[in-house]
Amino acid sequence: MNISNHIFFCLFVLFLFSCAQGAEKKGQAMGRVKAEPEAVWADSVQDTLSGKEDFDQFIRQFSTQESFQLERVKFPISVIIPDTGHEGMAPIEETIGRYEWEPLDLTYDSSYLTRPYDQYYQGVRYGKDTAVVEIRGINNGIYADYYFTLIEKKWYLVTFYEASF
Repeated sequence: MNISNHIFFCLFVLFLFSCAQGAEKKGQAMGRVKAEPEAVWADSVQDTLSGKEDFDQFIRQFSTQESFQLERVKFPISVIIPDTGHEGMAPIEETIGRYEWEPLDLTYDSSYLTRPYDQYYQGVRYGKDTAVVEIRGINNGIYADYYFTLIEKKWYLVTFYEASF
């Protein structure tokens, strides 16, 4: 049974990577072209006429001010994370409340690509009223997606998927 769980986990991870590549190709077909890894993907979210909050400014404040972050997470939040108690670290769904929340830092600079360990790049994929911060490690198992939604012209974190191991 242990081997079958490991095989299932490997197939699941392979499926996720193939889905991510398919989504990237779809985005390119729709006119969204992925820039260099350290750059944010095309499409600006800022819409000053409608009063929508600028995502770049929001994410800076979200990452640096814990009280602001607590206001902008839709609690209780359902997330998918690796089960550290399981040998294969199979993904499980978990609900996190306000008091169990650990602050996130989604700030990024290009030096993360060249540091000696835990190298990764970060990009943002935009939809009409959504943004997904994608973090991808370079040969190290780092993999995460943070899903934000525009609600009443303000950005909120609504879920995330953490598959790093």
